[in-house]
Amino acid sequence: MDIIQIITRELKVEKWQVEAAVKLIDEGCTIPFISRYRKEATGSLNDEQLRTLHERLTYLRNLEDKKNQVLGSIEEQGKLTPELKKQILDAQTLVVVEDLYRPYRPKRRTRAIIAKEKGLEPLANIIMLQMTNKSLEEEAKAFLSDEKGVETIEDAINGAKDIIAEHISDEADYRIYLRKLTMEKGTVVSAAKNPEESSVYEMYYEFEEPIKKLAGHRVLALNRGEKEKMLTVKISAPEDEAMGWLQKQVITRDNPVTKPVLREVVEDSYKRLIAPAIEREIRSDLTEKAEDGAIHVFGKNLEQLLMQPPIVGKVVLGWDPAFRTGCKLAVVDATGKVLDTTVVYPTAPTTEKKIRAAKDTVEGMIEKYGVSLISVGNGTACRESEQVIVDMLKEIPEKKVQYVITNEAGASVYSASKLATEEFPNFDVGQRSAASIARRVQDPLAELVKIDPKSIGVGQYQHDMNQKKLDEALSGVVEDSVNKVGVDLNTASASLLEYISGISKAIAKNIVAYREENGQFTDRKELLKVAKLGPKAFEQCAGFMRISGGKNPLDATSVHPESYEAASALLSKLGYKPNDVVAGNLLGLSLQVKDYKKMAAELGIGEITLRDIVKELEKPARDPRDDMPKPILRSDVLEMKDLKEGMVLKGTVRNVIDFGAFVDIGVHQDGLVHISEMTERFIKHPLEAVSVGDIVDVRVIGVDMKKKRISLSMKGLNK
Repeated sequence: MDIIQIITRELKVEKWQVEAAVKLIDEGCTIPFISRYRKEATGSLNDEQLRTLHERLTYLRNLEDKKNQVLGSIEEQGKLTPELKKQILDAQTLVVVEDLYRPYRPKRRTRAIIAKEKGLEPLANIIMLQMTNKSLEEEAKAFLSDEKGVETIEDAINGAKDIIAEHISDEADYRIYLRKLTMEKGTVVSAAKNPEESSVYEMYYEFEEPIKKLAGHRVLALNRGEKEKMLTVKISAPEDEAMGWLQKQVITRDNPVTKPVLREVVEDSYKRLIAPAIEREIRSDLTEKAEDGAIHVFGKNLEQLLMQPPIVGKVVLGWDPAFRTGCKLAVVDATGKVLDTTVVYPTAPTTEKKIRAAKDTVEGMIEKYGVSLISVGNGTACRESEQVIVDMLKEIPEKKVQYVITNEAGASVYSASKLATEEFPNFDVGQRSAASIARRVQDPLAELVKIDPKSIGVGQYQHDMNQKKLDEALSGVVEDSVNKVGVDLNTASASLLEYISGISKAIAKNIVAYREENGQFTDRKELLKVAKLGPKAFEQCAGFMRISGGKNPLDATSVHPESYEAASALLSKLGYKPNDVVAGNLLGLSLQVKDYKKMAAELGIGEITLRDIVKELEKPARDPRDDMPKPILRSDVLEMKDLKEGMVLKGTVRNVIDFGAFVDIGVHQDGLVHISEMTERFIKHPLEAVSVGDIVDVRVIGVDMKKKRISLSMKGLNK
């Protein structure tokens, strides 16, 4: 199996690109590093292509290992034929390898093994050959043995039947055909364990859908319903067609002695051995594909959330809403430093007096610290808090304070974590949570990396999935996002640094410790003095670490130290000095390079690298988040009862799922835009139309006060 060839075909790229990427991965290079600084080598493969490549490379290498293991095991048994070897080597998936290995796999003592131990295999062979003209009873007599425990003719025939049933079940070609038939024509059926009981799974109480049409989110919902013992789920296969086909394969002669018994055996083999195994395999395959789809959506949502633009230069009041225990507040200055914290009680159970006291406290904090933005967590009591805030802001219009509803998913996880305890040792969990909610609008990325990606709440069914796979995928998303933005080496926390290319958790802590001991970094090369950070790690991380006001102006850009010589030579050729980089004097630089190919050759670098350097020098350390939609800042509130059909509102996409998107339109409940209401054109998935964090126009098409459901449409509004 040519792994490179397979990946080339799947990714629809050139063979040399895949070879280069595999070589770099094997040398220990990270995906962000390859994607950003090895474009020449890989022909500019992006981080998404590289991650898919890495995933397939791992799978196919595991497949190779499995094949070698299987071949070795069969060879040891002395049963490896050239034909079987070829079949195993040609197999494209682990499932096919397992099918071929099944007859040779060491088995627990099955009914067939026990029958073979009783010496009944020759009788099974007689029946399989279908050439006897004696009755089966006569044939079986020869195998009676008290010593071996074959006491009756019936015992002998039943034992032979067990051997044949297992032989049929172990035949790889049969399995492959019957699996394909079940996939093509089978259905997934679910029923309620207790039809009287109301639950979220009611639509699956009497449910049937073809396997090949079953959507991923339905697979995960059925799995969860089954796990919670609300549903029974099974695969309904085209049984008659399957057994008819199997009989044709097994019964090759019209022998009246063997034909009836072989019919029985085929039925037993199919129902007892083949069908249950195929059902397990298909359900496992459906689950795996559904999980992969859900993880992909989760990853996309997470990326959008992490890449939300920061609201810079504002003093922010973080508001963690609650009822009984009071709303926790934290004022955070423009650098993220906590200036003050308190608790107010404006939500139920409350009194006019408490509400007034809360407003006075908050107004006092606004006055004292120059707060211009309130960040309200979107948890319990969010809308009640919002109402109080709006009433209060109407009292102080001259202050021009705005508020924003912030996704607080994971804030409580962070506030109770070891990291939060280290960061705010004197605060309780509520104060920590309020500080995190404030910081989330100032720098979403820096704050959200402190939280386990699964807890950020932009996916579905995350707790039901293969956790290892989910963690790897989401960590990859965080890693790509952090490296796209880059970090300030002198301010970045250890939790942010550990996502930088080539930096482990231990090295991230060592960087912070070095900084605390020796003061600020003034040169990227200083990183080599950090414990455990060797030349390889430096190569991988240096380009993503920024130093403002350091010795070398290029340290403030994403130009890699390996290209400093070329960048400096370029500047001097065009009549500039290094200081012009930080002074912002290089706008229009790209127009001054007349012939990129010629210039690249003169500088001894690749043309793609030269274009990247020029782009970076024009806008040093440009933040890619600047291109993302800005959060909606509000100063008034809407109630659900204020909504009327036909109203057009602005909203923020909070979550994207397989069948639509939830949009925050400023009322208590997020509204749902169903996939059919997103665009005029047909789309397969909502991600083709929207992403988390998008600001969209929506039309209200339905309000169900009882069920607290809002239906929205985007058709004809977002061009």
